Amino acid sequence: MQRYGNPCKRTSLLLFLLLPAVLLLTACGKESFWPPEVQQVPDESPVLSPEEALESFYLPPGYDIELVASEPLVVDPVAMDFDADGRLWVVEMRSYMPTVDAEGEKEPVGKIAVLEDTTGDGQMDKRTVYMDELVLPRAVKVLEHGVLVGAPPNLWFTRDTTGNLKADVAEKIREDFGDPTVNPESNPNSLMWGMDNWIHTTRYEGRFRLTNNQLEYDETPSLGQWGISMDDYGRIYRNSNSNPLFVDYISPHYYMRNEDVRRQRGIYEAINKNRAVWPVRPTTGINRGYREHMLRDDSTLARYTSASALAVYRGDRLPDELRSNVFVPEPAGNLVQRLVVEKQEDGSLFGYNPYEDLETDFLTSTDERFRPVNMYSSPDGTLYIVDMYRGIIQHGQFLTNYLETEIKKRGLEKPVGLGRIYRVVHESGEPSDPPRLSSKSPEELVDYLDHPNGWWRNTVQRLLVERQADDVAVELRELVQSAEEDYTRLHALWTLDGLNAIDDQSLQSALSDPSPHLRAAAIRIAEPRFAGPDPTYTKTVMELVDDPTHIVRRQLAASAGEFPADSRDEAFLDIINRYGTDPMVVSLVISGLPDREFAFLEQLLDEASGREGTRLAAQEIAEVVLHSGSDADTQRLLDWIADSGKSDWQRESLLAALEEGAPESSPERVRLLELDQKPTVLLASANSDSEDRQIAERISEVIDRLGWPGKPRTEPESEPLTPDEKKRFERGKDLYSTSCATCHQQNGQGIEGMGVPLVDSKWVLGQASHLIRILLDGKEGDMRMPPAGHHSDEELAAIATYLRRAWGHEESPVTPSAVKEVRGASTGRDEPWTEEELNEHRH
Repeated sequence: MQRYGNPCKRTSLLLFLLLPAVLLLTACGKESFWPPEVQQVPDESPVLSPEEALESFYLPPGYDIELVASEPLVVDPVAMDFDADGRLWVVEMRSYMPTVDAEGEKEPVGKIAVLEDTTGDGQMDKRTVYMDELVLPRAVKVLEHGVLVGAPPNLWFTRDTTGNLKADVAEKIREDFGDPTVNPESNPNSLMWGMDNWIHTTRYEGRFRLTNNQLEYDETPSLGQWGISMDDYGRIYRNSNSNPLFVDYISPHYYMRNEDVRRQRGIYEAINKNRAVWPVRPTTGINRGYREHMLRDDSTLARYTSASALAVYRGDRLPDELRSNVFVPEPAGNLVQRLVVEKQEDGSLFGYNPYEDLETDFLTSTDERFRPVNMYSSPDGTLYIVDMYRGIIQHGQFLTNYLETEIKKRGLEKPVGLGRIYRVVHESGEPSDPPRLSSKSPEELVDYLDHPNGWWRNTVQRLLVERQADDVAVELRELVQSAEEDYTRLHALWTLDGLNAIDDQSLQSALSDPSPHLRAAAIRIAEPRFAGPDPTYTKTVMELVDDPTHIVRRQLAASAGEFPADSRDEAFLDIINRYGTDPMVVSLVISGLPDREFAFLEQLLDEASGREGTRLAAQEIAEVVLHSGSDADTQRLLDWIADSGKSDWQRESLLAALEEGAPESSPERVRLLELDQKPTVLLASANSDSEDRQIAERISEVIDRLGWPGKPRTEPESEPLTPDEKKRFERGKDLYSTSCATCHQQNGQGIEGMGVPLVDSKWVLGQASHLIRILLDGKEGDMRMPPAGHHSDEELAAIATYLRRAWGHEESPVTPSAVKEVRGASTGRDEPWTEEELNEHRH
C-alpha cells in the first residue's frame, strides 16, 4: 500500500533527466511528495479495485488509509453506526440514482447490513442483512434492546428477538420521517445519542428520548442537511452542501417555546461559510461547473458544493493535534477537509484548514469515483470514511444539463452497486481492539467514563441510561465531584440525569465546577427544580449571572425562561442589563417570553438604563411586538415613540424597531405595515414644532410605510381569489410543503446555506413571469434554486399562486396559461437564469 498514492507518477521527466542522482537517493520517497500537486488524469474515470483505489490517496506525512470493507460485502453505503461491541451497522442506499434519469430509484432494495471482523485483522469479513426491502433508507441507530431505522416516510423501532441479527419485529414510531416523493437530499437523516440523552436528528423537526422503554418525541427546529456529530462537551455540529460547518451553542428546543422569535441565534450558527477546497485532480464533473468561480484555472473545484456528513474526531489513536478537529467530506471534490476549531473572545467558534497555505486538504484522491459521504470517530480510536464509490453523486432532480454531459462523456453512469469503508490511521499508534461493552456489568461500565476515546464514553453513558442502572449512582456521584477530566465529570452528571438520580450535592458541585461546561449543564439539569415552591435553585443559578464565560451566561438566559412566572422577569431584566450586547442572550430571553413581549418591554424601558445592550435588546423585543403582537400593544408602542416626555434612548430604540419592521416599497409594489387604526399621536408628533427635528423626520419617513383604515393608497388593493384560484392556492400549498419547504421552510423564511427567504422576495412579488422562469429553469445565486420544470403547467401555476398570496403577500395569482406561455418561450434553455438575464426580461 502506498501511503501517499504513487509519488513516482508525480516526478517530472525534466527532473529525471537533470537530477538522476537526487532521484536515485530519494527513490521516489513518499513524504517528499506532500503536499501533492494537481494530477493530470484521463478524461475517462475507470473503476478502480479497492487495492488500486488505495494508491490514489494523498495524506500528510505519517498518516495512512486502510480498507475496512468493500463490495460485495458493502454496497452503496451512506451511513453507519457502531454497536457496543464494535460491529458496523451500515445503511445501504442501493437504489440511489441508478441512471441519470433516476429510473428505478424507488425500488425497495435498500438494506441495513451488519459487518463483523471475525479474524481480528481489522477488515470486515462477515455480512448479515438485518433489514431489507427498504426504499432509500437514511439512518440507523443501534440501541441496547433494538435498532432505529429511518426510511422515509417512516421511522422504525426494530428488534431481533432470536439472536440471528435479523429484524423480526418492526414497530412504526413515526410516519413523518421524510417524504419519499421528494429529492432524497431533502429528507430527514441521522440519529445520534447526545450528551443530554436525547437522540438528535438532522433535517427533521424533532428529537427522541427513551422513557420507560418507550420512545418519546419532542418537537425541535429542523436543522442541517446531511449528517450530525458532537464534541466532547455535547455541542452538536451539522452542515449544508455549500457551507461545511454549523454548531449549536445552545439546545435548539428552547426556541420552540415562542414561535414569534425572529432570530433563533445560538443554534445552527455558521462556523465556516463557503470556503476553499483543494482537490488533487481536475473536477469538471460538478453540477455547476459552468458557473464562474466554481472551478479554478486548473479545473479543480474552488469551494464546497456538496459538503457531506462531518465528524468531530474524539478518538485516541491519531495525533493529539487532531482531537476535537472536524472532518468534512466533499464527494464532488473527492476529498476530506480538516478544520481546526478554536474559541474566539466573543465565545463563538472559528474553524480553519491548517493546510490552506499549502493549497491542499487533509485527504485527497485522484479517483473521481471516490465519494466520501459520511465520517465517524470510531471505537478503535481512528477515523472511518464511508465511500459510496460511484460516478453519479448528484441527484437527478437538481442535475444540470452540464453535469449530465460530463457524466456521459466520462462513462460515470455505470457501474453501480459498489462501496467502500476506510479508516485513517497514523504511524504513531495502532487501532485499539474492538470493544466488548454489551456484556459488561454497570459497575464495569462506569470505569470507562474516563476513557480517552469519546465513543467509549458516549456508549457507556447510553448503556447505563438504557439499563436504568441506578445501582451505580454512588460511583457516578463520586465521578462528578472528583474525576480528573472535566469531560468525565460531564458524562457522569448527564448519566445521573438520565437515571433520574441527580442529587443536590452533585448538582451543587457541578454548579461550582471549574469547568464552564459543567456549570452550564448543571443549570440546564436543574430546570425541573425551578417549578417547585422552594426558590433555592432559581437563586442559586442566578448567582452565576456574573460568570465570566459566554457558555454559562447563555445557558442561564435560556434556563431562566423556565423560572416561575413571578421571578422570570426579574431574572431576565438582570441578564439583559448585563449582557444585552450578546445577540444570543437577547434571542434566548425572547424565547422565554411567549405572549408577554410587550409587558416585559415596558418593564425594560421603565427600569433599565440606556446602555448599549439595553437599547439593542429593547429594539429587538419591539420588533417582535410589531411583527406578532396584538393591535393594542402595537398602538401603545407607537404612542411611546411619539411621547417626547420619554427618554431619547427609549424612543430611538423603538423607532429603530419600527424602521426595521415597516416594509420597504419597491418599483413593483408599494408595501405597508398595516395598523388597525390611524396612529394619531404618532402623526401629531411628526408635525409638532416642539419635537426634535431629527426624530420628527425619521417618524415622517416611516409613516409613509404604514397603512391604516382610510389612508389613501397609491396602488389598488388586491382582488380576492376566485373559487378556482382558491383551489389552485391550496394545491400550491400542498406542493410547496412537499417540494419547497425543506429548503425554504414552511414559513418562507429560508434556511441558511440551503434556501433563500421567499417572504418579501422581489422575485416572488415582482413580475409573475420572473417567478415562472425561476420555477421552470432555476436561478443562479449563492444558494442555487434548482429547476422544477418537471411539474405540469397547472402545478407550477399553483405553486406560484401560493407564493404570491402566502405570508401576507397580496400579488396577483398565476394561471396555467401564463406558465405555458413562458415555458414555450424558454424552450431549449438548459441553464438556470441569472439575475442579469431576468432583469432583461420585462414580460
